[in-house]
Parts: sequence; C-alpha cells; structure tokens
Amino acid sequence: MVINKPAGVVVHPAPSVKGATVVDWLKNRGVSLSTISGEERHGIVHRIDRDTTGALVIAKTNEAHRKLSLQLQDKSMGRYYLAVIDYPLKESGVVDRPIGRSRKNRLKMDIVPNGKVAKSAFCKLIESDANVELIAVKLFTGRTHQIRVHLNSLGRHILGDVLYGFKSKKDTIKRVLLHAYKLYLIHPITGREMEFIAPLFPDMRDFLYQRFDKGEIDEKINPNSINRLFKSITNRL
Repeated sequence: MVINKPAGVVVHPAPSVKGATVVDWLKNRGVSLSTISGEERHGIVHRIDRDTTGALVIAKTNEAHRKLSLQLQDKSMGRYYLAVIDYPLKESGVVDRPIGRSRKNRLKMDIVPNGKVAKSAFCKLIESDANVELIAVKLFTGRTHQIRVHLNSLGRHILGDVLYGFKSKKDTIKRVLLHAYKLYLIHPITGREMEFIAPLFPDMRDFLYQRFDKGEIDEKINPNSINRLFKSITNRL
C-alpha cells in the first residue's frame, strides 16, 4: 500500500508521541500489516517526519516487508522530494556528508566525522522574486533529518523548519514545506516496476501558486522533467 501522508501525523507510536499515528489509523481500519518491525512499527518500511507530507509505502505482509527492505538497501526503491528553501542554491549538485546526532542539541542531527554515510542530490527548479526557491531532492540514503541537515550544511533551510531554520517563520508558515512527491519501487510479489506520484496538499500547493508562476510550477513539478534533471546531475558524477 502507498499512502499520501498529511502534515501533523506521526508515522508510528513512540513514548514521546501523543495522539493517533499512521499505524493506529491503519490498525483501526482493519488493514493487514507486516509484523517484523515490532509492535509499534507494524507495516512501516520507511518513515517520514511528522510535518513532512507525501508518499509512504506500507507493507501488508512479512514477505513484502522483507523484499521492500532489501530494495531500500540496494537502491531499487527511492524517493524524490519537493521543498521550498529560504535562499536559492548556488547550483544543482550532490551532498555526500556523514550524519550523526548533534553534540550541541540532542533534538538535532548534524554533519559529524564518524556519522552514518548520507548522500542527497539537490536540483534547482524555480526561483521567486523574494529569493525563495523551489527545489527537488533525491535521497540515496535515508538518515534522520537528512535533507534538512544537508541543506543546513549549505547555509540553506526549508521554509517552516523551526529546528534548523528560523523561528520567526513559524508565525506565517505552519509547517515544514517538504513533500515526498515521487516513490518508485519494484512490486515485491509481481516484480513489476512501479512509480507513485503523491499530489501536493492544498497548503503547500497554494503557497507555491502565490509565490511562483503557475505555468512554470505545472511545467517543473512533473515526474518526467524531474527525472531528466536528476539524470543530468548523476551523469556528471
């Protein structure tokens, strides 16, 4: 199963989480879920943050879960994100820097010498007159806060990100403007290559239409266009 997760919903239960989660929602509706990740993470192959929206794959059987987990490891499953950042990138490119827990703030992750390998590709899409920019991101690994940490290392931040960015933005932007736009994988049973596009939720869509040219948005937020842009980046590596 692939769902388009809304903002404000945590993927799975944890001691610090209050309120219903995606896992709770699925269980309450009688959806069959895999059990190999433990009681709190039934069906969860990968996760996205509370305020991040977009495509999330759910494993309904243990066989599917095992095969999808292997795809995460061998990169045959992957994700493309859309984000609005506070200042344009100098250029499209790849950030390959290890990530670990911040020594200064335990709520944050950071670039640390002995951290886990983390690699992200960033692609410029549209700049606005106000100097904010819509970008696309491809993850080669899936570390906690990876996109936000790698952007922070470039001196850039996602609008609405009060942890790594600027707290004053919270008054006007209610959440992190980060969306898991495209998910691709191989069906764990049939072996068929599959691609899922998660439409933007109204809050982020309306924000983009207010600050960027609508025609340009419709042209750039297109799976084929984004595929070509990232292919040109990876061909340079």
